[in-house]
Amino acid sequence: MPLNIDLQQILLHWLNLVILTGGLYFLLYKPVKAFMDKREAYYQDLERQAQEKLAQAERTRMEAQAKLDGADEEIRQNRVKAQQAVQQDVEEQLARAQAQAKQLLVHARAEAEHDREEILRSSQRELRKLAAAATKKLALQKDPFDQFLDLAEGGVRHEEH
Repeated sequence: MPLNIDLQQILLHWLNLVILTGGLYFLLYKPVKAFMDKREAYYQDLERQAQEKLAQAERTRMEAQAKLDGADEEIRQNRVKAQQAVQQDVEEQLARAQAQAKQLLVHARAEAEHDREEILRSSQRELRKLAAAATKKLALQKDPFDQFLDLAEGGVRHEEH
């Protein structure tokens, strides 16, 4: 053998290398690979869970936003309904007040008319009485000369007593 190369030694070294590589593969590489795969799966699972939680949080946020928007709309509708109800109440109260004012006005006019008629009747009775009394006085009244004589006679009679 020229260069001192022994083929048997080379084959033995190759066999040692194969055995060492196989042993290291089964003893080190496979467990490390399995550990790394488990670790990668664990972190992928964590990332998947984080993504799911993030998606759930986003859905929850969207639902909450939708509820808030719905609540805002409901509040706006309730405010509009309340304003309409208040406006309607005000209009009804105004209509009742106007009707009551009209009734009071009609009643006051009727009462004033009744009072006026009563005053007219009363004044007419009074005028009739006054006219009757004046007529009676005029009818019963004596001549002024007769009255003078009556007064004069009455004065003489008083002096005699």
